[in-house]
Amino acid sequence: MSSLERIVQDELAEAVEIRVRGRVQGVGFRPTVWRYARQLGLGGEVLNDGDGVLVRARGEHAVVKMLIDRIVSDPPPLSRIDAIQMQPYAGALPDEFVIANSEQGTAHTEVSPDAAVCADCARESTDPFARRFRYPFTNCTNCGPRLSIVDGIPYDRAKTTMAPFTMCAECAREYRDPSDRRFHAEPVACHVCGPRAKLIRLDGRPFTFEQFSMLDDVDAACSLIQKGEIVAIKGLGGYQIACDATRSDTVAQLRKLKRRDGKPFALMARDTAIIRRYCSLDEQEAAELTSAVAPIVLLRADGSERLPDEVAPGLQTLGFMLPTTPLHLLLLRRMDRPMVMTSGNLSNEPQVTDDEELRERLGGIASFALTHDRRIANRVDDSVVRIVRGRPRLLRRARGYAPATLPLPQGFEAAPDLLALGGELKATFCLIKDGAAVPSQHQGDLEDVSTSDDYVKNLSLYASLFQHVPTALVVDMHPEYLSSKLGRAAAVDSAVPLIEIQHHHAHVASCLAENRYPLGAPPVLGIVLDGLGWGDDGALWGGEFLLADYCGYERLGTFKPVAMLGGAQAAREPWRNLYAHLMAEMNWSEFTMNFRELEVYAYLEAKPRNMLDAMVRNGINAPLASSCGRLFDAVAAAIGVCRDIQSYEGEAAARLEALVDEDLLLNEDEALAYPLTIPNLRGSGPPYIEPLAMWHAVLGDLILKTPASVIATRFHKGLSKAIVAMTRKLAGGSDGTERKFATAALTGGCFQNRILFEEVARRLERDHFGVLSQAQVPANDAGLALGQAAIAAAHLIESNKNTREGNKPCVSAFPGGS
Repeated sequence: MSSLERIVQDELAEAVEIRVRGRVQGVGFRPTVWRYARQLGLGGEVLNDGDGVLVRARGEHAVVKMLIDRIVSDPPPLSRIDAIQMQPYAGALPDEFVIANSEQGTAHTEVSPDAAVCADCARESTDPFARRFRYPFTNCTNCGPRLSIVDGIPYDRAKTTMAPFTMCAECAREYRDPSDRRFHAEPVACHVCGPRAKLIRLDGRPFTFEQFSMLDDVDAACSLIQKGEIVAIKGLGGYQIACDATRSDTVAQLRKLKRRDGKPFALMARDTAIIRRYCSLDEQEAAELTSAVAPIVLLRADGSERLPDEVAPGLQTLGFMLPTTPLHLLLLRRMDRPMVMTSGNLSNEPQVTDDEELRERLGGIASFALTHDRRIANRVDDSVVRIVRGRPRLLRRARGYAPATLPLPQGFEAAPDLLALGGELKATFCLIKDGAAVPSQHQGDLEDVSTSDDYVKNLSLYASLFQHVPTALVVDMHPEYLSSKLGRAAAVDSAVPLIEIQHHHAHVASCLAENRYPLGAPPVLGIVLDGLGWGDDGALWGGEFLLADYCGYERLGTFKPVAMLGGAQAAREPWRNLYAHLMAEMNWSEFTMNFRELEVYAYLEAKPRNMLDAMVRNGINAPLASSCGRLFDAVAAAIGVCRDIQSYEGEAAARLEALVDEDLLLNEDEALAYPLTIPNLRGSGPPYIEPLAMWHAVLGDLILKTPASVIATRFHKGLSKAIVAMTRKLAGGSDGTERKFATAALTGGCFQNRILFEEVARRLERDHFGVLSQAQVPANDAGLALGQAAIAAAHLIESNKNTREGNKPCVSAFPGGS
């Protein structure tokens, strides 16, 4: 339970009013309180209102305290209590404890995330003697759809996509019975009255069910998949595409049809026993898989059995999840091997949610579709988690997490309501409402028109769900980000103030906010490693060491700025970064003299070098970027990994990480790690990480025909050592003076590389630095919106405070402040 606050009177009145705030509506909170109160013999009532749940109870002091203790220690599974407050109550109360009608008011409570099928509903769905045997939409207050079916507030059946389905008498009885776990479960349904699954062909050809051995349409879809067919599945927050993951020909065909050249496919298995055949699975990973969120969990692919390389090309991890709905559970009932369960879309497009688009957008991929007649109101992707250094860390925050709130740190109690619009890739937005942050689900890349349209739709949805009217709009300072352009236009239209935030400062603030780092606490060293972002000097940044708090930052160090040949094209074609890095360290004559025997020399010699050199010389479409991500691309290209093109963002770095030999990482002599030095930029520039010596070592190892795994390992270790050396240099204190900072915040997409993150964190802690990192929001650009919101809130809080006190407006303490 996060941030639990109790205000308890010394002397209780005979009757008390208990206010419970947090995620307490639509999760079975009232019937749970009702049951506890009746068991304890208390009189009174429990009801929903605009601030959460109100409990009014009459009884002895000790018994009321027992009620509170039970509420706190054993709340409903999907709830989260943020605060409990208690005061005397003078009104009349019934002798027998009841659930009272809700009071209307401004909404200050959370809309619940979608939850995976619970154990009770799973048993019912597979019990031949249960009323809901093989019903694909079984749910209760402890599981089932929430955000994906919501059209508006208040959250009741009439404002969801269950509205067209009139409850039968038996479901209505369960819905009205406080002792039943389906009490006020808005999606409650059964075979008689609820949605129905249907198997259809997408290619227009006729078929008969007699050709399948089947119990129903869901079972027939399983038979098709077992026979090698590709089937579209209407999931909780969008269509998915499924096939047998053990059939290399089918998986390869799916890649071709989906235009997904290299990005790994997500997998779904019936149970953890099947997963363990392909992956090692520790206790934490098993707990994540079986949680109410049921995310995709990245696991080490080191089991006794192997899946085809086409599932996750070039990687040593597999992304597995367990069945998230009864439909998935029944689909996999007879499946003793994994299914690919990937998003229902063409590469880089959003998932299909609209049945009318099904044939047009997925008909060229899947021959069949297992669909149903409950509309998906809101697109929600599967969440992705990886256990790193003993913590589950989100790589994609979506189903099961959104739209849950995150409490803001101490000092943000007076934060005004505002809206931060995030970045352009892996886009999310974030509301500040009632002193808490509300990050949206993962939206995707806004360059895609459909994704951009969905982003705008969700902005409207969240404004409605949270009755949110921002007092300020917050954007990245990049002039061309689509999210920033949208925010700038909206600020003009609505006459709302606009606040622009530097990209890497937002990354640091996101890490601070998630870790509840207080507003007035000392600055930290933000180590921000990513692809690129717009710097306050108009250059492209991407490997930054920022002394930062919420109100400002100073750029203390950086990576060496190297030309991005072709601009954005350099992010897609790693060889461009390799050539740029080599030519930034040596001219072509030197490279020829020392390394012409290498295969990579012949490869680069065939490129249009004169044109590339002219681009750099004349500053045409070759901006300098201090990007850690592009350094990873260059090293990968040097050893032949994704040299020509990356089929998805970060592919080269992911494959380079997969090559690391962890035994060698731990046991090889530290002196063999590739050296990177730390000189200063020309003039009065900050210190930077210089890879010249590293490149000579890499090329020397290539001459010696050193295995790629050894090169990848030495690079990761050497880079980690350089990052920590830079931190020590910037902190000072070696002469006995006090360090400039005691804590480092590790953030940016490059820190989703497990090897890099673990090595840097371990070495920093060994040098007695505190380490902050991200888990509840991704370290990549999906975390930007939270950081933007925190920085803007800090500025507005300080400005309002200074205005009240007659002081000057809030000014950053750092020369590079936002």
